[in-house]
Amino acid sequence: MTLQVAAGTLIDERYRVISRVGSGGMAEVYCAEDSQLGRRVAVKLLHERFAQDEEFVERFRREASSAASLSHANIVSVYDRGEWGGTYYIAMEYLDGRTLDSIVREEAPLTPERAIEITEQVLRAARFAHRRGVVHRDLKPHNVIIDEEGRVKVTDFGIARAGASEITQTGSIMGTARYLSPEQAQGHAVSPRSDLYAIGIMLYELLTGTVPFEGDSVVAIALRHLSEPPRPPSSFVPTISASLDAIVMRALEKSPERRFADADEFLTALEHERERLRAADGSHTAALAPIPAVMPTTVYQHPATYTTQAIGPLGPATGAYGTAPAYWDPNTTGIIPPGAIMLPPGARRSAVWPWAVLGALVAAGVIAALIFALVHKHTPAAKVNVPYLVGESKASAQAVLQGVGLTPSYQFASSKRLKGTVARQTPSPGTHDPKGSIITLTISTGPATPASRQVPGVVNLGATAARQQLNGAGFKVTTVKETSLTVPKNTVISTSPTGGATGPHGSFVVMTVSTGPPAVVVPDVVDESFGDAKLLLQQDKFVVAPPTKMISSSTPGTVLAQLPASGKAPQGSTVTLTIAKAPPNVAVPYLRGQTEAAASVQLTKLGLVPSAVIEQRSTNQQYNNEVLSQYPTQGTSVAPGTTVIIRVENYVPAGPSTGPTGATGAGGFSGGSGTGAT
Repeated sequence: MTLQVAAGTLIDERYRVISRVGSGGMAEVYCAEDSQLGRRVAVKLLHERFAQDEEFVERFRREASSAASLSHANIVSVYDRGEWGGTYYIAMEYLDGRTLDSIVREEAPLTPERAIEITEQVLRAARFAHRRGVVHRDLKPHNVIIDEEGRVKVTDFGIARAGASEITQTGSIMGTARYLSPEQAQGHAVSPRSDLYAIGIMLYELLTGTVPFEGDSVVAIALRHLSEPPRPPSSFVPTISASLDAIVMRALEKSPERRFADADEFLTALEHERERLRAADGSHTAALAPIPAVMPTTVYQHPATYTTQAIGPLGPATGAYGTAPAYWDPNTTGIIPPGAIMLPPGARRSAVWPWAVLGALVAAGVIAALIFALVHKHTPAAKVNVPYLVGESKASAQAVLQGVGLTPSYQFASSKRLKGTVARQTPSPGTHDPKGSIITLTISTGPATPASRQVPGVVNLGATAARQQLNGAGFKVTTVKETSLTVPKNTVISTSPTGGATGPHGSFVVMTVSTGPPAVVVPDVVDESFGDAKLLLQQDKFVVAPPTKMISSSTPGTVLAQLPASGKAPQGSTVTLTIAKAPPNVAVPYLRGQTEAAASVQLTKLGLVPSAVIEQRSTNQQYNNEVLSQYPTQGTSVAPGTTVIIRVENYVPAGPSTGPTGATGAGGFSGGSGTGAT
């Protein structure tokens, strides 16, 4: 892991850390203030194992530079990169919002309209990057953030590519695998259509609350991407239309060539579906007065003069929209309107008075004029795409709207947005409204001044209970982790502001929480004497437990094993040592009268060491090679390894030089070692 950075630390003499935001497979993320520009940024610090990989760092630098060139409303901006504290960092736009992953977990399935709106913004980000040769490669809800105004921001463009080879080392591939295109699962080259596949899965998840392919392992999920067709979204949510089903299923085609050609084509399909949904619920259809029944004498225009076509559903393979001609009966004079009455073939009308004929003609003319007026009245005006204006100045937003033929209207309200900039807009960006439509812009008057609250004192409380108290008092909480020898793990060490101080309602309180003692290296004390081992461990602030003893041939008191073994353990934790102890004493057996060989075998089995002393005698030949006496004596308790001396007779026939006792002075058992032998 990378180093832990405390609140207030100045990174690279520019970015002052406010709080730790979170941790990912590649980096730790901190919220910091740019001391030069006075704005909040997110700083990503690479984990140590990546910072030491020169090839990875070079890719990281190159890809961070590519990402920095992507300036788009739906892409998180990268401001800076550099080296600090033995690792590397990038500084990027800080967003106060929620990840799409949390929205899916808490709110899915979403309505088709909202799912389409979110997906369209992700597609606009992808389109912008693809046109500049950048493929994301790891699009998933974790990499999409939605701010308070509903604006979608995609993060880690380019950086995902730098980390692609490291995913398996971080364990994050389980999350990535759910959005992996078939070509990526096979290790083939990726393309913009690989990103479109991932976006298709994200749309599937927004609509249904689940991904199309799950499994117990990365391999299982990858195999399903390669071989198994996904279930249509409507099999989970029956209200999803067949045309929206078809859009999703086309994005999830196994072969890249059968997917949408690019983000533009995907966007066009979603825009058509959005219009279809609006037409279906009547939100885009003008209300017409009912048309009365018309006599068959009314003449209608020939169908050749009509241009209206009905748009059919999206084809699952080609993506082409089908067309169907307006209904026309060749046996009549034109398109049959609602309420018309058909006469049977050959039917005759009875004669009418001339005034009646004239009245009918006048009525026909009035009806024709009414139809003409209604048709022209409700001919849809040209529509324009409502631009995204949140964050723009009032003057800039006005110029943009007037430039596309829309009329701005203003209201003012407090907001986190800078004073004088657009905080909200109605209708939402991306909708299609007729030219001249009014777009209501909410202009920020700056942040409201919230009422002050007293910060509760939560020091020495558990982190969960402390967070609940702070939230209950109206504060937001951000957590910083810090090691401590005195404060138990998951207990609050301090808060900023401190307990008893006052702060605005809704402001942040930084809560420093103990992670327990720091992990330090445990000395390797095996083969040391117990006394030396204990001293070494205590010098490093470890507690040494009473030792466990084990019989061993090693010198008694020597350390045979330790727990934990060499490595890292929390400072102040207990280390248990196993030390050697001598085997128990044994009793010396009775050996007199045994042969030298038999006595030696018996002693060896007991762990004793035989040492024979030969005594030559010329009497009692029957005692030749037998033990005459031993030392220590029978029954003596001695430690294993003790030497036992045995006197063994060696019979020598009597001769002229033999002494009266039959023993030779040179070969006799004499000296201090023989004292007390029996």
